[in-house]
Amino acid sequence: MVTVLIPLLIAAGLAVGRMHATSAEEILPFRFTEYRLENGLRVILIPRPGGGLMTYYSIVRTGSRDEVEEGTTGFAHFFEHMMFRGSKNFPAARYDSMITTMGANANAYTTDDYTAYHLSFASEDLETVVMLESDRFQFLAYDEEAFQTEAAAVYGEYRKGRSDPWESLSEALHRTAYDQHTYRHTTIGFEADIKTMPGLFEYSKEFYQRHYRPENTVLLLTGDFDPEEARSLIDTYYGSWPSGYVEPAIPAEPEQRQRRRVDVTYDGQTQPLLAVAWMGEALKPSSKRMAAGHMLGEWLFGEGSALYKKLVLKEQKVRHLAVDFGLNRDPGLWSVMASVKDKRDIRYVLSEIEKTVALSIQTAPAKEDLTRLKRRLRYSFLMELDTPDHIAANLARYAGITGGIDAVEQLFACYADVTATDLRDAASALLGKERSTIAVLTGRR
Repeated sequence: MVTVLIPLLIAAGLAVGRMHATSAEEILPFRFTEYRLENGLRVILIPRPGGGLMTYYSIVRTGSRDEVEEGTTGFAHFFEHMMFRGSKNFPAARYDSMITTMGANANAYTTDDYTAYHLSFASEDLETVVMLESDRFQFLAYDEEAFQTEAAAVYGEYRKGRSDPWESLSEALHRTAYDQHTYRHTTIGFEADIKTMPGLFEYSKEFYQRHYRPENTVLLLTGDFDPEEARSLIDTYYGSWPSGYVEPAIPAEPEQRQRRRVDVTYDGQTQPLLAVAWMGEALKPSSKRMAAGHMLGEWLFGEGSALYKKLVLKEQKVRHLAVDFGLNRDPGLWSVMASVKDKRDIRYVLSEIEKTVALSIQTAPAKEDLTRLKRRLRYSFLMELDTPDHIAANLARYAGITGGIDAVEQLFACYADVTATDLRDAASALLGKERSTIAVLTGRR
């Protein structure tokens, strides 16, 4: 890794940062600069040729994971909505008009670990965007009527989501797999909490003041812009944002010691769905076991896997096989999900998944298979870095979980070092039945 530490003199030396240059061994094919303002705001600048276009991410490191108070699940996602309600300086109608006039594309999403707000726009509008984004992050304003209107909209979104059998399956899976940790609820929250949300106007203000703080936020800029100009604008508009973030105490999940199962009846017509999930590991980019565990998903259940070819292509008993061995701040669920064509084949498909896992514990992969797996991971990541928007979108999760993007290099360095034996050992340690939860969803009709 080639990292050059340099002082970034911003507003009379308020911030110190560093410039990251690339080397042949590293995966990120560009230079970038990271620094932190005195109030704790972290900034990542990735200038890239982009035909006068750029992307601007504001990443709040608060997701559904941070909803620790009883009866308040769903508030991280709720603020994804409220942040478009405007401020005293720029009420919603004016904010929308300015975005439209710029021809910018503005949107947001919420995950279990963070909430991201993003805009793509012409670089000449950078100062306007910095001004608008810094304003709503510091001075969001809404009255009780607007709060209740948005809360009702969120409940409508929840009910719409429940019409999707995959959403119902995921909700039941998380509720069953966790006893204590806040990953027990999905991002949108428990239905009972969403229904009572309209009565929590004062709590919403407290939530905003607690979590929307500079120390809990990362700005990620990519595309065709002048880094010096961007640094100057960010310091001007964000420098007076007061710090004060206090990290919530997330309850630890006790070690799982036996398999769990939940059966879900879907009130409608659907193909049977099967999910098998194991308690994974938190993102530890320098941990070879964590890296090996993360690789197991693609190796065992990805589209190039023997199981996929057998169940989906050859036997055609499964219409869709999805794998999610994702990256999380705390131990998340590593899962494989199948849409089974015939209800009578659920047990067979489950047995094939179990046989695949058992074989991975007994037998290490061939050297050439491991080489292909590493190559696939590396190039699939690189192929997603083709535009400023895609670069920011793919790095946002790392920034949301760790506060920076160094984890990318560390994780891919670990992938490169993983051996066939490491994969087998990770399967043995992490994919045991006692760490798993099974969820089966069948339709009522």
